[in-house]
Order: sequence, then structure tokens, then C-alpha cells
Amino acid sequence: MSVCLSTVMYRINLSVCLSTVLHSLHYSYTGSSGLPTVPEFVAVGMVDGVQFYYYDSNTQRTVLKQDWMEQVIRDHPDYLERSIGLSLGSQQSFKTNIGILMKRFNQTGGAHVYQEMYGCEWDDEDGITDGYDHHGYDGEDFLSLDLKTLTWVAPVRQAITTKRTWDQYRGYNEQQKNYYTKECVDWLKKYLVYGRRTLQRTERPRVSLLQRSPSSPVVCHATGFYPDRVVVFWRRDGQELHEQVDPGEVLPNHDGTFQVSVDLNLKAVPQEDWGRYECVVQLKGIKDISTPLDPALIRTNWGKTGSGLTIPIIIGSLVLLLAAAAAVVGVLLYKKRNGEWIKLSKRTEA
Repeated sequence: MSVCLSTVMYRINLSVCLSTVLHSLHYSYTGSSGLPTVPEFVAVGMVDGVQFYYYDSNTQRTVLKQDWMEQVIRDHPDYLERSIGLSLGSQQSFKTNIGILMKRFNQTGGAHVYQEMYGCEWDDEDGITDGYDHHGYDGEDFLSLDLKTLTWVAPVRQAITTKRTWDQYRGYNEQQKNYYTKECVDWLKKYLVYGRRTLQRTERPRVSLLQRSPSSPVVCHATGFYPDRVVVFWRRDGQELHEQVDPGEVLPNHDGTFQVSVDLNLKAVPQEDWGRYECVVQLKGIKDISTPLDPALIRTNWGKTGSGLTIPIIIGSLVLLLAAAAAVVGVLLYKKRNGEWIKLSKRTEA
């Protein structure tokens, strides 16, 4: 069962992608039930894809994941206390909300996950900002805030009751817009200064061609790069391929770098044409890395080409926690009225 909000896949002009530096402050709260090996509530915070904060209901402690966060604490002495208070309040609210959602979906048991992802982005070249607040239940989109209309979008009928209620809180929605477009962005900029040695570095990717079996796609796997804004694609005769390819998500490594894979389906490609193909990796600040589709360069786990190394298998955790609010401070007040959940919150930074 997928437990994360759906990922929006998109392509943009490569020159725009590599000339623009888009920074992000991304938060996530995840509540679960029926999963005994997973904490009932987890909060994670990330700046530019780098985790800096972690909290779970088992320990009820805030764990700072980056050394530069110590300076944040020194500059803001009440930071940890207020962050823990927010997490504790959200922990109880998420537990209550899962119970309400189970009733709405006519569920009597099983494993269930409710997740909120929110945050902001800032382009440091043109100053454009954006924000978002998405809610998901059992791996499907449930509710999201439209910052332009200041109304909530309900993609499923079970969310319509909440949408109608939250739409009435115009002042609250205005407050949310101010947070996502101003306060959140201000703190994103501060974090980039606190962690500039980590967050504003560039690390060159290592690129490998991998294949599980002679009939499997060839995988172009780039890893060890930073930041996460990388472009990886296959091309034939110098032209980018949009068919025959299956792009994957950029995933974090344990050391703070990232990895991504792009598959190339070779079923319609005779081996004598392999020389026309190449994988290209682009990352701002480094020269493009081009790897030709050469059998001698392919690592396999069937021992006929390349080095014969086993292809690494990427296994995602049950809950992919992309973010949370280490710096988010405020009060979440949930009221239950006739089986309905209502969220009244004010988000400010420490």
C-alpha cells in the first residue's frame, strides 16, 4: 500500500531547469493506525531535500539532524520547546482524524495513514515564491489549499464536508496564504544562511548503467549528487527520448546526497543500434555527463557484460517522509462537531 501523497511528474525546458536555483522548505506530518512497527505520528523537516528535524510519537523528542541547527537553537532559545508542543498537539489531532476518516470511508479496521505535506519554494534568481498545503489519506489525495482562490479542493466526496467548512474560514485561509508566501519563505532564506556550507554546495554524480537480465531495460543510475535538482535523460542521435523511457523519482541517500534512475526499454532497439543511444546527466555547476549505451559499460547480475556487479535495489520505507516543521510554531485546534473534523491553525516560525 502506498502511503504518500501522489507525486506530480512534469518536464520543463532543460536550460530553464539548470539556470534557475529553486529552494524549498518542506514539511510533513504523518499519522498511522494498524501499523505496530511504525510510530503513530512522525514529523520530518527538510530544506532543499536535506532533513534537519525529526520527531516521532515513540520518543516524543525533537532530534536535530544537521549541525547548523545548533546555531538556530542558540539564536532562538524557545525553538525546541515550541516545536515539540506543536508536534504533540498534532500527534493527538492526527489520531482523532484517522478515526473520523475511517468512519467516512466506512472502514472498520486495517492499516491506515493520514498525511499532511506543506511548505514553500523560492527562486533565488527571479524572486518567485510558491506555497502549498496538501492532505492525503491511504495514499490518495484528500484535500488541498488553492492559494489563488483561498478555497479548499476536495478530489473525493468524503472530503466535501471538510472543504465546505474550511472554505467558510476566510480569515484563516488568508492567514495561511501569508504564511506560505511570506513567513515560510523568510525562514527558508534564514535556513539557507545557517546551513550554507551544506545546503549550497555542489557534488558531482556518479553514473552507472545497470541491467537485471538480458531482456530487462537498461537503467541509467545517477547517485551521490547534490543538490537534488538534476536532469537525467536518454537521447538517440543527439535527440532527447520521450518514449521508451521510464523516469524515476529523485530519492535521498543516507549521507545527504541524492540518487535517481531512468530506464530505457530496449525491446524495439536492435543491438547494432545501441551506439546511437546515450544517457545524459545535467547538474548546474558541472559539465554534462554523457554515458554511451555500450555493453562493456553495463553492470549486470547475470555475469555476461560489464563488471558483473549486483544491481542495487532501492527499497522505499513504508512511509516516505519528505518533510516536517522543525521550525513551525503555532497552535493546532481540532474540534469535532457531529463527526466532522475542523482545523483551525496559525503557523508562524520560531
